[in-house]
Amino acid sequence: MNQVLDILASICFLAACVFGLIAAIGLVRFPDLLTRMHAATKPQVVGLVFALLGLAFRLRELEMLPLLFLVGVFQFATTPIASHMLSRAAFRGGQVDSSQLLVDELSEVLEHDEPRGAP
Repeated sequence: MNQVLDILASICFLAACVFGLIAAIGLVRFPDLLTRMHAATKPQVVGLVFALLGLAFRLRELEMLPLLFLVGVFQFATTPIASHMLSRAAFRGGQVDSSQLLVDELSEVLEHDEPRGAP
């Protein structure tokens, strides 16, 4: 049974490495800020989940499962929000090429002097 769990852990760690590699390639290859942020966010979270799953298989301690679960939940909750806020700030700062956007809903909002948050 231990060998099967070790093999499963190795497969999960390998999958985490592949997703990390995909994110790195996307950061280098994609042309603009928004697509690079997408490439950095999505595979990174999935890779982290595979790494946490591999840790669960490797550690084999029930006490660690809630901690690993919380790490995964917080990553799923905070990463999309952080990516959204960074892309919104980049759009406001003029770092986004609007000609490459298929849908641009933020320009309409910014024309009406949206509040900028905390002073």
